[in-house]
Amino acid sequence: MAIISMVEKTLQNLGLEDKEIKVYLACLKLGPSPVRKIAENAGINRQTVYDILKGLIGTGLISYYHKDKRQYFIAEDPSRLKDVLRQRRDLLEKTETEMSEIIPQLKSIYNNAAVKPVAKFYEGYAGIELVLKDVIKSCRDGSEKSYYVYSAASIKRYLYNVYPNFSKDRIDSGIGVKVISIGPGGETRGLDERKWLTKKDSAPTYILIYAGKLGMISVDANEKPIGVIIEDKNIYQTQKMIFEFVWENL
Repeated sequence: MAIISMVEKTLQNLGLEDKEIKVYLACLKLGPSPVRKIAENAGINRQTVYDILKGLIGTGLISYYHKDKRQYFIAEDPSRLKDVLRQRRDLLEKTETEMSEIIPQLKSIYNNAAVKPVAKFYEGYAGIELVLKDVIKSCRDGSEKSYYVYSAASIKRYLYNVYPNFSKDRIDSGIGVKVISIGPGGETRGLDERKWLTKKDSAPTYILIYAGKLGMISVDANEKPIGVIIEDKNIYQTQKMIFEFVWENL
């Protein structure tokens, strides 16, 4: 049973579907056989088997001949599988070369489509973690190695619960941040500056302005964390200008 499982797994890795594998193994086992006999052995209806056989003939794994006005199908020597593997490998190498050539064209299409603002919504702690990880990745990979935050004291605990190493990862990535705190608490941790809008009242939303995006984290009426990322350069530039104005006047 283990041997059969290994055979089937390897054939799957070669690109054969489950029914193709059943038909191919039936042909190996039976020798020259008509469609009806192969279908019975594979447990698949005759028309489907016939269609599968045509595909396997195309790959060179199965051949056929006529005898007494009947068509018989026979599996080629299993070493033929290596030829199929080489063909697939050659095709992948050719595809890789072609992919390198078309990626610039695809990026051009993508960039044109990305002109419109994109808003993505996230729910729960896992969603908030995705927002925070996007901040790190976008700043680390982009040209701006810093971002801006309106930090809400009432929301911060949700952030550190889900991503306690956020500040460490930010610092390790060489990313700076300017923070305008709204509410009590808050401390510098490295590569950051902090000012207070007020130390009395908190705000219901934590806002991040970074890498051409605007991220917002809050909680719903059931205290379930929710996040939004808006990707738009104009919105980003506007929010950055407002932040810098407020920062300079604190």
